Amino acid sequence: MSIQLGKLCSRIIEQHFGEVVRTVVDDLFASIAKPLSQIIRSTGLTKSEVCKSLAILIKFNMVGFSLNKARTGYEYRLHYDRIVMVLRYPRYVHLIQTKFGHESAVLMEELLRSGTQCASYIIVKSMSNVDGKDNNTLALLRDKFADLAQENYITRAPEPKPSDGGADLMELCHDIPNPFLMPELDLRVLKELHEGKPAKVPDEDVHWVVNVEQFHIDFRNTIMVTAIERLIDSNAGECMKYLLQLMRERTNPWEAVSNPIALVDLRQRCERKSQNVEMLRYLDQYISVMESNDYLSKFDTKGGGQFTVNVKRIFEQLTWACIENIIVEKYGSKAARIFRVVRMKKYVEQEDIQKEAMVPAKDAKLLTYKLLEENFLQIQTFRKPGGGNSGAPKSFFLFYVNQPQIVSMLLELSYKALYNSITRLTHDKTVNKRLIEKSQRLESIVETMKERGESEAYINEILETLTPPEQEILAKVKLRVKSLYSAEIGIDETIFMLKLYQEYQK
Repeated sequence: MSIQLGKLCSRIIEQHFGEVVRTVVDDLFASIAKPLSQIIRSTGLTKSEVCKSLAILIKFNMVGFSLNKARTGYEYRLHYDRIVMVLRYPRYVHLIQTKFGHESAVLMEELLRSGTQCASYIIVKSMSNVDGKDNNTLALLRDKFADLAQENYITRAPEPKPSDGGADLMELCHDIPNPFLMPELDLRVLKELHEGKPAKVPDEDVHWVVNVEQFHIDFRNTIMVTAIERLIDSNAGECMKYLLQLMRERTNPWEAVSNPIALVDLRQRCERKSQNVEMLRYLDQYISVMESNDYLSKFDTKGGGQFTVNVKRIFEQLTWACIENIIVEKYGSKAARIFRVVRMKKYVEQEDIQKEAMVPAKDAKLLTYKLLEENFLQIQTFRKPGGGNSGAPKSFFLFYVNQPQIVSMLLELSYKALYNSITRLTHDKTVNKRLIEKSQRLESIVETMKERGESEAYINEILETLTPPEQEILAKVKLRVKSLYSAEIGIDETIFMLKLYQEYQK
């Protein structure tokens, strides 16, 4: 945990849940685990405020609780990674929209907004955001919800059960036999709930949460397929997609190296699911090229050859590429060349750097020490002991690269950039709040007038109530907001890749 991550979590929570919840999060971030009494004492809030804040955070899985060692009370822990994932919610919804359609995206958005909720409530609540509103729509939403559960994008929430320590204390049971089993939902009951009639919810004890792990598996696979497409071509990317499908069937999805996959099985999968003749014709060559780039490793020669997908090695390479791109953007191509030389040589002296990188001595020294100052390079000192009266011992200074340390530093910078982006976005919206609200009201009025069939002249007259200076300011604000949103998405993608690298290094 770091200061920048703490500031980012604090900003996200304040933006979505308010000042009181942010105070509780700040207090939990500063400790590993805390009981309720200590949280109340250190925050200065009332017991009611702290309990409500913790209830909200637990509902959204941002705080976890467990029994203390004496099993006489609860201790609360902050899941700071889940707080940062709030920025990833639009990507989750977009993925569902792409794979399953609008209705599934509406259900996912409602579940993300609710945190933890039963299926009946989510389906009925989603009715207001879909086009049709009849019994067929309810049936469609129910089927779409079942599809999301079947594809593991949503899962049952842990169920509370009495603890062994005492009847008054509860603990969560995470061991659910079938966490993706959909309960039976009667359409008549759903219709009554939608119409506001009193009805017993059949699944009120079965709550659902978003299974972020499945989304992250999809994001990880997309990164690898895109990397192969850029390195080779789209046919190789399609080949990697089918390799990852076979990997998912035979291996734990988060293993660093997959179980062996026979070339025969891959060919059969491609022939069955793909119409790409060119990929099938040159499948052996694509596998050889991926093997030469360390994306695949040959395991055995039987069955036409067996290969393993080296996910850990892939993300090491992608992380190196990310680091080099950052160096190019900040310090130029010469600095990237110096960094690459040090990385390849592992340990290298200053004089050798300028020779190998083919950079003038003055520039080489300036850029090397600039990279050292910014922690992209490290220095190791070796002393050669002197003999007798031969003078002071001689020292050798060797430069080297510490990839895990660079990744940690880049994560800190990314958290700081995200915090600054969100802060600037909030500032722009606050300063121009009146103008933005006026523009939204005008857009709403114009839409209503167009539906009524008003004349263009009258509509233009209404639009002219927004003066040219106001229009200019509004255009600048919208452009800046759009740029900041794009920056947030890009930074979050970088954070996701760097965190994956750290996970695979454990």
